[in-house]
Amino acid sequence: MARRKKIYEGKAKILYEGTEPGTIVQYFKDDATAFNAEKKDVIDGKGVLNNRLSEYFMTGLTQIGVPNHFIRRLNMREQLVRNCEIVPLEVIVRNYAAGTMSKRLGIAEGTQLPRPIVEYCYKDDSLGDPLVTEEHIAAFGWASQQDMDDILSLALRVNDFMSGVMLAVGIRLVDFKIEIGRVFDGDYQRLIVADEISPDSCRLWDIETGQKLDKDVFRRDLGNLTDAYSEVARRLGVLPNSNVTKPTLIN
Repeated sequence: MARRKKIYEGKAKILYEGTEPGTIVQYFKDDATAFNAEKKDVIDGKGVLNNRLSEYFMTGLTQIGVPNHFIRRLNMREQLVRNCEIVPLEVIVRNYAAGTMSKRLGIAEGTQLPRPIVEYCYKDDSLGDPLVTEEHIAAFGWASQQDMDDILSLALRVNDFMSGVMLAVGIRLVDFKIEIGRVFDGDYQRLIVADEISPDSCRLWDIETGQKLDKDVFRRDLGNLTDAYSEVARRLGVLPNSNVTKPTLIN
């Protein structure tokens, strides 16, 4: 087999040059990191679960008309995605107070917010991905005002979809982050959801018990991370031999 060209390696994924023009192969690692990579471990099977779950969510978004980079899954750890120029922002949507919001504002974790709140962080690990405002984004040219309008619309549509899917299987979508990519069709640019959507990038709590089913299990030493992610996959019907009925995605 010919050696593939590595484009980029991050904390949770490796990107390789795709076999088709304008594509990238996204490989999901078993590495787990927290607190800007100050805490690290290798969690057996994590990459497989995130690959399958991200495929599930991206496919669902495609079905309801939300553009994203996913093309198809290649194997248990890899998927083929569309190459795009990543906007240097993490887009965070919060439905309940948790994590850094609770610390910043002194709001008890689990407090339902009056409406979904969208925050932006500048993507730079060396700076700790600092929170930024739309004024910063405009001033430094990271995105135009039209881009920001489109990003907000995409983020809220993803939130509506993800909240409904999770509610159907007894999981509360507390918050999540996405990344946005630019793709070009000739002179025309459009924005799409990129990177991944998985328990690595969401806070997911069991509605009945409050049990955490996301990366906070690793951050806070609350148990086995693979078990938590597997529970999400079982409820969604992503894992084989699941007794849970898979939710129907409605256009």
